[in-house]
Amino acid sequence: MNDPEDVLASLGASLAERGDDLIAALGETGYMLGVSLAAAVVFGMPLGAAVYLTRPGGILPQRLVWSVTNFLINVIRSFPFLLLVVFLVPATRAIYGTTFGTPAATFSLCVVAVAVYGRLVEQILREVSPGIPRVAQTLGATVPQTVWRFLLPEALPGLVYALTSASISLLSYSTVLGVVGGGGIGDFALRYGYQEYDDALMYFTILVILAIVLVIQAVGQRISVRLDHR
Repeated sequence: MNDPEDVLASLGASLAERGDDLIAALGETGYMLGVSLAAAVVFGMPLGAAVYLTRPGGILPQRLVWSVTNFLINVIRSFPFLLLVVFLVPATRAIYGTTFGTPAATFSLCVVAVAVYGRLVEQILREVSPGIPRVAQTLGATVPQTVWRFLLPEALPGLVYALTSASISLLSYSTVLGVVGGGGIGDFALRYGYQEYDDALMYFTILVILAIVLVIQAVGQRISVRLDHR
């Protein structure tokens, strides 16, 4: 079926039949991204800041804290995501009472989000001029004040752009959560497109995913540029 009119007709029929499922899948993906990004900001940012502050030569050198936090980030980021999902099944079942469903599947995505954004936060903070924390210390600022009033405002454009990159990575990870009943747009493409040999629907869904990525990239870059006053 190579005729464009036939392809469009097939796609129209598929969307008429599966439109509600597509909308539900988009909602599941939105939930997974929203929750995991919230976890990235709430837990990943402090984790990255801790690695930055406690590193050898940092503002608050603590070898034990640095070793543990740095090790955790490295281990989680090194795990192939699908294997990490399987590895976290016992923890997921203990927390949610099940391993199926979007909320339960989102747990493993949150773990990855924290590690990925934590590392990005550390890297962004390393790019801040060393003179800024020195100025803060000269002014008598405490470590929390140095972080909140000096480092984070200076690093904010980079942190926003890093969160944008993390969002795109998490969207990619979320597409495989269908294996544990997580649903989402990726699972929709595989279930109703690939497995039912509906190529038109599968490619349309891929285009939807690409459009989401482009929107995230454009919005994140725009916000980052507006926040950058250098």
